[in-house]
Amino acid sequence: MPERSTDWMKQAKRDLEMAQKAKDSAFFEWACFIAQQAAEKAVKAMYQRLGGSAMGHGIRPLLRGLSDRVPIPGEILKAAKKLDSYYIPTRYPNGMDQGAPTDFFDREDADGAVSGAGEIIRFCENILAR
Repeated sequence: MPERSTDWMKQAKRDLEMAQKAKDSAFFEWACFIAQQAAEKAVKAMYQRLGGSAMGHGIRPLLRGLSDRVPIPGEILKAAKKLDSYYIPTRYPNGMDQGAPTDFFDREDADGAVSGAGEIIRFCENILAR
């Protein structure tokens, strides 16, 4: 399989831009989800470059899978854990006991998600630049 880390990172950055636009338009649940997707794709770019196989959507487990090759800072794992919590409940009403996702996510959540995804993307870019 050809190495496509550049493609994965390009899409990660574009997803992060979309997360920012969703946040600016008060689609906070979508900002959180798209930020999660952006970070996931950045981590999968690292897998591509390092010749690994990335399975699943959990950013934190994916990062831990690389920890034998790349030291993963605690703050990156913390951001990944928070972003992972947005994977399901931001999209599906059955992710919560009642209400729709739009009822549960606010600007503070979106700010944190976009910021955390940006941190993870920058971390991955630094690894890819080596």
